[in-house]
Amino acid sequence: MDKWDRRFMELAGVIAGWASCYKANRKIGAVIVKNKRIVTTGYNGAPAGIRTCVERGECLREKLGIPSGTRHEICYAVHAEQNAIIQAARLGSSIDGATLYCTHQPCVLCAKMIVNAGIRRVVYREGYPDEFALQMLTEGGVELERFVED
Repeated sequence: MDKWDRRFMELAGVIAGWASCYKANRKIGAVIVKNKRIVTTGYNGAPAGIRTCVERGECLREKLGIPSGTRHEICYAVHAEQNAIIQAARLGSSIDGATLYCTHQPCVLCAKMIVNAGIRRVVYREGYPDEFALQMLTEGGVELERFVED
């Protein structure tokens, strides 16, 4: 990892602090970078106009006993990676060939979007219990690197 990876991972951590997830360990941030320039950012949170879990005072997944890494659709939040990709589409910014920096390994839903968006590299810090996501990224030709502090 070089100094640019370090800088963009640091920024992903800052952006994670903006997340509206009720669970502190699930505040996730993402930064999409192309040619050492930030294209978009994203964090996990409810879609515009929808009350967040923080506003509701509870985590729906926790309330229903849904284990981490499963049933991604049962959640008010849009994932950080998804929000960053959506933001690029809304702004008309190409992310083909870009690198996505994320605080956590993407789930399978995000992995599919990453492959189809043309993102070529994903750098993440924390693992996530989703082996199928790793398979999707590998088969889709996305380079996956775990960021480890020196």
